[in-house]
Amino acid sequence: MNSLDSLVQAVTDGMEKEAVAAADVVIGEGVPVETIIEELTAGMREIGEQFARMEIFLPEMMTAAQAMQKVLRILEPEMKQSATVAEKKGVVVIGTVEGDMHEIGKDIVISLLQVNGFEVHDLGFNVNSLEFVNQAIKLNADIIGVSALMTTTMPAQREIIEFLKEKGVRDKFHVILGGAPVTREWVDACGADSWGENAGVAIHILEKAMKERSN
Repeated sequence: MNSLDSLVQAVTDGMEKEAVAAADVVIGEGVPVETIIEELTAGMREIGEQFARMEIFLPEMMTAAQAMQKVLRILEPEMKQSATVAEKKGVVVIGTVEGDMHEIGKDIVISLLQVNGFEVHDLGFNVNSLEFVNQAIKLNADIIGVSALMTTTMPAQREIIEFLKEKGVRDKFHVILGGAPVTREWVDACGADSWGENAGVAIHILEKAMKERSN
């Protein structure tokens, strides 16, 4: 196993210290940052697909995502220096709705979006519905990701759609909902565009949505 393979293995195994050490080695060897990102992206995509198939579970997904975030911070200077980093696929504004303090699922989605070429703006948790709309407009986003982990906070997802309609900008954004209580029926009732049943599924949906927008 070469150093790059060792890095990918450490990340996908969720071994933060080992991943950081391996990243330093790979950078020291002069491996192009594009190659590093490409291999890490493939590894994290496989993790996302394993999660979608229920071959691994939330703890494994979380540790891999956290290791990936650590490595990305190390790679950031190299990425900025590189003129050939992959073109971004789209701009995402994402957050957890007002009254809801849960972030784990959202943070995993963010990690996968970033390594798959999306520019992500994390609004955090307990975010007012109008803030989602205002930030999406301000940042000229393509996608609004709205997470709600409790049935009592789910109505805020519908409220965001209503605010978009009131402002006459509903068609400007692809709105994807997420959270354990969210269902296809709820997505249809809200008038949202899609449902990120899990992180792996969400990435595929949003990549497809951006391809359709560009056609």
